[in-house]
Amino acid sequence: MADEAERGWEEGEAWELLLIEEADAWFEYLEATRGQTEPRYREVEPWAWARLSQRLRAVRTKRAKLKPAAEAA
Repeated sequence: MADEAERGWEEGEAWELLLIEEADAWFEYLEATRGQTEPRYREVEPWAWARLSQRLRAVRTKRAKLKPAAEAA
């Protein structure tokens, strides 16, 4: 019984960490693009978007691995 409670807590904590990681990715994007001049924005935005996409894809992958683990428990 204690093992199930610990597992549930760990899965909840892992899910919360992924939410924080996702938010951090968006904040990084905003920080890179906000307040830029038009030419600088056009230069930086493709990089920032690619970086955001990469980080969000990693979060989705980690979430997908969590779901089967949670269902198996």
